[in-house]
Amino acid sequence: MPTFRVAGKMFATLPEDETSIAVRCPKEERDELVLAEPEKFWIAGHEAQFAWVRARLSAIEDEDELRDILADSWRQAAPPRLLDAYPELGLPAAD
Repeated sequence: MPTFRVAGKMFATLPEDETSIAVRCPKEERDELVLAEPEKFWIAGHEAQFAWVRARLSAIEDEDELRDILADSWRQAAPPRLLDAYPELGLPAAD
C-alpha cells in the first residue's frame, strides 16, 4: 500500500481498493466533511479512532480539489519548520 510521508509522518495512503485515498483530517473536521459530502468522504471502521478520512477518487472534482485535500493533510503532519519553508502549502505566517 503506497504511503506518503513528511518528516517521517504519514499524511496520505492509497488503500488496496485503489478507489480511494486516506488522508489526515482532524476528527471534528472529518465528521463535518462526511456529513456534508457523504458521497465523497467516509470514515473506515478501523480508522474511526484516528484522525483520518477517506475520499473516493471518483468523486473528487478535479486536480485542484485533490491538491487541496493532499495539502491539507500535509499541513496536519508537517513540522513547523516545513510549514515556514513552504508557505504556499502551509498556514499563513504568524505576525
